[in-house]
Amino acid sequence: MIRFSLPRRRRLRIVSLAAAGLLVASVATAPAGNAAVTPDAEAVATATTAQAATATPTLGVDEVSSSPNLRQIANLPKQAPFDAPNAFGTDMAFQGRYAFVGNYNGFVIYDIGRPSAPKIVSQVLCPGSQNDISVYGDLLFLSTDSPRNGDSCNSQGVPSSETVWEGIKVFDISDKANPRYLKSVKTACGSHTHTLVPAKDRRSVYLYVSSYGPRDTYVGCPPPHDSISIVKVPVKDPTAAAVVATPNLFPDGGYGGIPGQTSATSGCHDITAYPAKDLAAGACMGDGILMDISDREAPRVINRVRDTVNFAFWHSATFNNTGTKVVFTDELGGGGAATCNEAVGPNRGADAIYDIAGRGDARTMVFRSYYKIPRANADTENCVAHNGSLIPVLGRDIMVQAWYQGGISVWDFTDSTKPKEIAFWERGPLSDTQLILGGAWSTYYYNGHIYSSDIQKGLDVLELNDWRTWTANLVRFRELNVQTQAGYLSW
Repeated sequence: MIRFSLPRRRRLRIVSLAAAGLLVASVATAPAGNAAVTPDAEAVATATTAQAATATPTLGVDEVSSSPNLRQIANLPKQAPFDAPNAFGTDMAFQGRYAFVGNYNGFVIYDIGRPSAPKIVSQVLCPGSQNDISVYGDLLFLSTDSPRNGDSCNSQGVPSSETVWEGIKVFDISDKANPRYLKSVKTACGSHTHTLVPAKDRRSVYLYVSSYGPRDTYVGCPPPHDSISIVKVPVKDPTAAAVVATPNLFPDGGYGGIPGQTSATSGCHDITAYPAKDLAAGACMGDGILMDISDREAPRVINRVRDTVNFAFWHSATFNNTGTKVVFTDELGGGGAATCNEAVGPNRGADAIYDIAGRGDARTMVFRSYYKIPRANADTENCVAHNGSLIPVLGRDIMVQAWYQGGISVWDFTDSTKPKEIAFWERGPLSDTQLILGGAWSTYYYNGHIYSSDIQKGLDVLELNDWRTWTANLVRFRELNVQTQAGYLSW
């Protein structure tokens, strides 16, 4: 989500393998290059024809609609002190039988051992938007991207001209019922999001911190800000965590933007890493980038793309399992606007699918199509492409994604040029008279179920029953931070 003025060690366990011969993979190659790419008219026309928006009757307040293959099995509402309208539920991480959910007021640990009956294990009151979250073993990391008068969990918000601290907080979660605050690390312009990247020796983890929005009067965040902060955390000595590098990803200053239409690049909003492939994709406001992260402390941009026609704000990225595609999201309207309607159309506030062609430093991202939910929402519903994850299906590229009050969409992009929805679930608006910020912030698949962090409604758990995704039940993760993609077995 765009920041307002107030403003992921995992191991893969395969339970069984019964679907031999499901995957036939082919990798397309194209001439190398590093030029900015704008989608061509023919490709856009093809994608639009394949996915024409179909309006459905507007749902009543809190009324639920879904496809037959996706059903809700549980909802656990937000609990005090996280139940206020401005205590937004945010991102999620997973470990064993636990789900960790960020909130503008701190974070919540849920026991999801029984997905149909989740329980709150603990709540940590530690205000500071957005509280983007990741876990690694006994450590939990929390992002603060709002100026504070200190780094404690009792700190208060202050104007950006009076910033004392914002950045990363580190907690010990060895006792899930009693997390302990260990350490803070101040980072330039705060930490809107962060991406966990394990060191190759596993003795440390790196946090790639994304932040943006520099201003001359913003203490700790003067322009230019074309970099990310890299925090190194020794696993056995987390209190030694520190910033070890601030690589400049945009020596040329990045995209200048068009006022009122497209965002200028001033850092990144989010980065998704695929450590096993030494690859990362950055959604950097006005630019989409592909990075080589073989040297964890010195990531290198190897390709950059730009969409000045339909993308307003490059928000996040998702690789397919083979690392041959990347999906970027456009958060048109900053997550607070009604953009899933006929007036906006199917190509704005959408996902853009790119094939990754070539090898090594000659890899390029080639635009193929857009995907947007094929339902028109009410003008009182904030709706736009937001956080999602791959469903670990063997032989196909399928992901589940949050669309704020547009609900939850499961869609197949195996054919990059013809993405299609295969399941959906959504609530009606929070109000039929005014736009109230709400809906699914992050929606991820984890070990057999779909979990969704709703800004206002708390934790939703859903069950997907579809022949196209049944092989995902063969895959189990011990730990999952979605922005740190873990590959799964395919053939």
